[in-house]
Amino acid sequence: MKIGRNDPCWCGCGRKYKQCHEAFDRKIESFAREGHIVPSHDIIKSPEQIAGIRESAKINMACLDAVAENIRPGMSTQEIDDIVVDVTRKMGGIAAPLNYDGFPKSVCTSVNDQVCHGIPSKNVILQEGDIVNVDCSTILDGYYSDSSRMFLIGEVSPEKKKLVQVAKECVDLGLKEVKPWGFMGDIGAVILEHAAANGYTVVREIGGHGCGLEFHEDPWIGYHTKRGEEMLLVPGMTFTIEPMINAGTQSIYTDQENGWEVYTLDGEPSAQWEYQVLVTETGVEILTY
Repeated sequence: MKIGRNDPCWCGCGRKYKQCHEAFDRKIESFAREGHIVPSHDIIKSPEQIAGIRESAKINMACLDAVAENIRPGMSTQEIDDIVVDVTRKMGGIAAPLNYDGFPKSVCTSVNDQVCHGIPSKNVILQEGDIVNVDCSTILDGYYSDSSRMFLIGEVSPEKKKLVQVAKECVDLGLKEVKPWGFMGDIGAVILEHAAANGYTVVREIGGHGCGLEFHEDPWIGYHTKRGEEMLLVPGMTFTIEPMINAGTQSIYTDQENGWEVYTLDGEPSAQWEYQVLVTETGVEILTY
């Protein structure tokens, strides 16, 4: 529906459209006329919504901080889940993964060749030399936050250390490409380039996503992209950057018994870091890490 210039702005601020988002919308429309993919209004968060996401993010990062303080050889991945449950509950939040499409736990713990969606278990014991991704997602007052970190368990081989480091570098390089009126494809392009330059591959089928009012929102963010392509980045967009970097082939498979745990096809290790970011008027704000 077309908004009149003197009508209330669609963002809910109470101001007239002409005083708020009219020029913003005209700029987006100019990119659309050039053939670019542009975000709809429901992808763009209001200041009130962003404030709510920031509060959720505080719990999200507190969970991962607590894991970092306690993770060690000999502990089970169920103990990691217990930590996340405890911190989330004490801070008034809800663990988003629990019962999400049937997922049975409150956090994902993916060890070595597990790419993502590892299910915590008292039978999975972290061993000296393992690498593990802990992926935490939080709800507070209806607002969602999402991030993950890699952890090195004891003495880790140089090969695994490098994989984890390069995966982090990929996210940091992608972060530098997040800027207003840039393109989503710029993020994926630099990540793919850096991974390939170090002899690694990037998982194609699983990527980042919008996040804030729902666990998974548009847009989907892939990492096999070209610069100047994919969705236009505009202030108010919130999404995750979370490339999965494999030491070997990019090919993956999902455990058919539980329908969740994703592994590298060749058994080589995989590493992933995840940030949730906000596109601002001047650049980017990291919401979670």
